[in-house]
Amino acid sequence: MVTTTLRRIVSPCWRPSVENEGQNSGRGGDLGCRVDGLWWYKDSGRHVHGEFSMAIIQANNVLEDYSQLESGPLSLEESGPQGTFVGIYDGHAGPEASQFISDHLFDNIKTIHDAEYTSENQGMSADVISKAYLATEEAFLSMVEKQWLIRPQMASVGSCCLVGIICSGVLYIANAGDSRVVLGRMDKSSKEVKAVQLSTEHNASLPSVRDELQSSHPDDPQIVVLRHKVWRVKGLIQVSRSIGDAYLKKTEFNREPLLPKFRLPEPFQKPILKAEPSIFVQKLYPEDQFLVFASDGLWEHLSSQEAVDIVNTCPRNGIARKLIKAALCEAAKKREMRYSDLKKIDRGVRRHFHDDITVIVVYLDFPLISRSSLRESVVSVRGGGGSVEDANA
Repeated sequence: MVTTTLRRIVSPCWRPSVENEGQNSGRGGDLGCRVDGLWWYKDSGRHVHGEFSMAIIQANNVLEDYSQLESGPLSLEESGPQGTFVGIYDGHAGPEASQFISDHLFDNIKTIHDAEYTSENQGMSADVISKAYLATEEAFLSMVEKQWLIRPQMASVGSCCLVGIICSGVLYIANAGDSRVVLGRMDKSSKEVKAVQLSTEHNASLPSVRDELQSSHPDDPQIVVLRHKVWRVKGLIQVSRSIGDAYLKKTEFNREPLLPKFRLPEPFQKPILKAEPSIFVQKLYPEDQFLVFASDGLWEHLSSQEAVDIVNTCPRNGIARKLIKAALCEAAKKREMRYSDLKKIDRGVRRHFHDDITVIVVYLDFPLISRSSLRESVVSVRGGGGSVEDANA
């Protein structure tokens, strides 16, 4: 069994408040994590099923995104399943919820898997993933409750949560919020790589989400409100599912000393937002080329097919950064600016032009995916918020 004692943890290489341009990521040589101004990136790495690339650009005063890629054991048992785990956690109102998810969700998946399956079970399940989301949510809300009197604003902090797991030739996608994962799949007839969106998004801008909210809250005519041409749940938030956002899940957190802008005029009888993810499961095939996981900041400026075209036609090394740069060029163009002008704008002010953006591109090597048994070195890469870890054992 691989334990944390076998992992080599290096010093943080992402500290948004400190200029550390071009520095390598800590002790023991260059492990591939780099910081350059508002950028953090790992241009290339290997997971048990192929290669990957990760990048983050900061826009907010405090980076609210966290992300991670874990490859190796998906269980605490030595004989348990092996695979690759990807997480994109797009925080709002602060980084605390996204950081909490990064610290706990993957471990919850491993713990719940082992509690429900024998050590010989080499698979994953949608039920395990869903229970891990809810366990992470419950633990975060418990922390909010304990800190209520000293840090009441923790009740307003939340995060979208997008997860992908590759295990035993099967892909599991779970999502709560409006991040997105897109599959690049080779079309056999046209020989073109087509974009296939695999995640279900939970954003009030979508009619289906508004219908779901109105169906769940038939006695509340204000469950979704159009303000300044944007649909928001209770006029406050765009996403309908998240981890955190205790003020819209438990009425005891929707009162003083929470800031007035978060408080509703009437107490609610049932949670307004949900943490339960939408889950998609499918077998992987040789024509499945790669996966693009990204927070909604990317998809505000690039379509799914545009992102797939970039990944399909550009070199693998640095492809996550390439996607973000393409989105930033579009963001600049919308404001009649050049990308070179946008680059000069500092965090905080940047948020008026684009959001924090996190991208992880995962290439799929089918011969590796189809192997019945994988015992590779552990890969653990985490980025965002206040720190990054890159551990290999």
